Amino acid sequence: MLLWLLMVQILVAFAGRSIAPLSILIGYDLNLTNSQIGMLTAALFLGQALIAIPSGYLSDVISSRQMLILVATFVTGAFVSMTLLPYFGFVLLCITVAGLGYGAMHPTANKGIFFWFPEKRGIAMGIKQMGVTFGSALAAIILLPLGEAYGWKASILTSAVLLITGGLLASRFYKDPEGAGKTAAKDRGWKSLFSGLSDVAKNRPLFLISLAAMGLTGIQMTFNTYLVIYSHEFIGISLTAAAGLLVISEVAGSLGRIGWGIISDTLFKSRRIIVLILVTLISAVFIALISFLPAGTPYYVLAAVAAVLGFCIAGYNGIWMNSATEVVPKERVGLSTGFTLTIGSCGVLFVPPLFGMMVDVSHSFQYAWWFLLALLMLVLVSLKLASEVEKQRRPKEAAHAD
Repeated sequence: MLLWLLMVQILVAFAGRSIAPLSILIGYDLNLTNSQIGMLTAALFLGQALIAIPSGYLSDVISSRQMLILVATFVTGAFVSMTLLPYFGFVLLCITVAGLGYGAMHPTANKGIFFWFPEKRGIAMGIKQMGVTFGSALAAIILLPLGEAYGWKASILTSAVLLITGGLLASRFYKDPEGAGKTAAKDRGWKSLFSGLSDVAKNRPLFLISLAAMGLTGIQMTFNTYLVIYSHEFIGISLTAAAGLLVISEVAGSLGRIGWGIISDTLFKSRRIIVLILVTLISAVFIALISFLPAGTPYYVLAAVAAVLGFCIAGYNGIWMNSATEVVPKERVGLSTGFTLTIGSCGVLFVPPLFGMMVDVSHSFQYAWWFLLALLMLVLVSLKLASEVEKQRRPKEAAHAD
């Protein structure tokens, strides 16, 4: 069952996250500024933010098999439509609609992970979340060269066909685990949704973790979106070599999602917030480093920086998802995921466009990198507060259990 979830997660990311590597080609074709290119990625996560809470509630109500086909259908339909009328406004609209399916995948898969893996959940979530970065790496490896040769529309159509095929197969063979039954009829409806949402919104650790995720997610997608552009236009390497850096970053992120899961389950005994703090500190060091790299920097230096940042800034998501689902009652797992995704996705709505605007105005990437560094400092503050709240909660919960 984990393999079916992983397969769909890879294909959803292969399609949805293709926007980042293909953005340079879409930008050239539609004559976009750097700020407008940032809006392409933001549009995907706007859709995710809009659907996160409804899909989280829906995943608690209907089966994961039904959700899987809905996810594949939304993303595929939107991307096919995007290729038919390639104007900037319509492209943004289609990417936003695709984001509805992209965002609904997380609550669907998280519910499966939560119930299938009562133990070693960090590792299982890391494997599932690895599908996001692995799919993104495949997009850079396959779709960017395909786009160079045949145009970005051919790449988008290829990803859409593969996704709907995988979605149909998964919806046929995936099964929900016993004990993951649908929400009782008395607990369904708008009243129940708002009641549950009120409960999770009052959860202070969840809210603070979600605020930190807003910064981390915005920085992650900004790095993915502009790494190719920065390496090609500022450092001066070829487009193919720049795409290779994105592949390195995303492969490292895939390893990071498993690696951080193992680290949190074993070394830190499931203390997820401490791991998120460590990820943020390492990311801050390397974002500061990349801001001082000169044009003509050797490729091996770029590759090392991309690998470390990928391992951290693209590898933290499984820890985020686990921390968000483990601080709420199990009947609120889907809604908790939706809540944290909504807040987390908001970072992508403003960070990439602001980053691109800073590059457009200053004609330099340095101030834009410093902007990301400042955001990471705010993330540290939020995680530190979450850690303090969680320390206060644990003794109370242990006393209540006794």
